[in-house]
Amino acid sequence: MKIRSLISIVGGLLILIGAGSFITGWFGSPILYSIGAVLFGVPQLMERYEGGNVVIRRLRRQQIFGALLLLMTSFFMFTSKHNEWVICLAIAAFLELYTSFRLSQEEEKEKKK
Repeated sequence: MKIRSLISIVGGLLILIGAGSFITGWFGSPILYSIGAVLFGVPQLMERYEGGNVVIRRLRRQQIFGALLLLMTSFFMFTSKHNEWVICLAIAAFLELYTSFRLSQEEEKEKKK
């Protein structure tokens, strides 16, 4: 297993634990979530695509936007008095989930060519 994959998995788990425990009011939840968002998002931001496939480029931009929204969610967890962070997290989760499935499909198509 690549080190980037392992870092992303640990980051994803910390995101889940941080977001889930935020509901209980635990003071460490935003910190835990923020560490997870950085661990999950940074490997995605560092990954590059140099090919010419327009669909993969678009999906990569969406994935980067989703990673940035995960980081913005941690900002909202620290600063907002209400639940704005939930909306930001939902949009980020949708983008990350969508791009993960579509990117793998498009990369398989590209390998077959």
